[in-house]
Amino acid sequence: MSGLSKEITLELVRVTEAAALMSSRYLGRGNKEMVDKMASDAMRGMLDYIDMQGVVVIGEGEKDKAPMLYIGEQVGNWEENTPELDIAVDPVDGTRLVAYGLPNAISVMAATDRGAIEYLPTFYSYKLAVGPELAGKLDINASIRENLRVAAAILNIDISELTVVILNRDRHREIIEEVRKVGARIKLISDGDIAAAIATALPESYVDIYIGIGGSPEAILAAAALKSLGGEIQIKLWPIDEKERNELTEKGYDLDKVYKTDDLIKSDNVIFAATGVTDGDLLRGVKYSKNVAITESIVMRSKTKTLRKIISHHNLKYKTIPLKSEGEVRFINGKKPK
Repeated sequence: MSGLSKEITLELVRVTEAAALMSSRYLGRGNKEMVDKMASDAMRGMLDYIDMQGVVVIGEGEKDKAPMLYIGEQVGNWEENTPELDIAVDPVDGTRLVAYGLPNAISVMAATDRGAIEYLPTFYSYKLAVGPELAGKLDINASIRENLRVAAAILNIDISELTVVILNRDRHREIIEEVRKVGARIKLISDGDIAAAIATALPESYVDIYIGIGGSPEAILAAAALKSLGGEIQIKLWPIDEKERNELTEKGYDLDKVYKTDDLIKSDNVIFAATGVTDGDLLRGVKYSKNVAITESIVMRSKTKTLRKIISHHNLKYKTIPLKSEGEVRFINGKKPK
């Protein structure tokens, strides 16, 4: 029986809200390291308030590379009889977007049963994400031309009406050219492929397919959301060079293996939460007005297929966010209330 209960959903939203609020203070200042530091610090501080025995399995890096939210770190209050959970986090997907005041940055986390998240040995993966109508219908091993033809037929539209989201990277030149040759529309994004993958499952986003090479941790987080939305993600490991390819082969990894949503998130009960940092297709960013910060978040639970959108108004005269590095509560406006 799963240790996840519906009561924890709002607690996870508070975590992503805290990360979004702290990182949004550095909007447009050109310092993506500070954006990530403040989001991580706030997220890590908030996690210890949750009744759970959590272990970070997707986080900021190995222990020797990240001071907090590292792989294997214990989070939560770890009180007796609290649920044992695996935690996946990305304090800000799109730190550069926040640093330069660009759209589509979000703070993200997911929680599921212990041992339910697949370990991926590469930093990058080749990914294909779609919404419910196309779930199970496309094949990451098929040509782009074939997948677009199948998608258009299933959706009963002309190929010219399909919209494909692709990260604007040199490594995607061939993919972009192929989509153009077939005649589909392309939406290029500079960063933030978690939101892009999720958007394929949301009708109001008006995008149909996400494809390309991006971060493996981001694939896990997208899978957590798509599991609730009825969409699908397929991925294949993508070694960055021949050295990594050989190392993976020697360790017994099959580079031709296709991981699907249920392979990445093995539990039928996962909670996904995200809060907008800057305005985007998925969520609106943090807004400030006269000592009030307004956040927009979503939270999903795969067990019930429920999606909630939450708009919160934070009074900055009283708002507190615990930063893990300081070991105390910090008021977001830097002052204690009178």
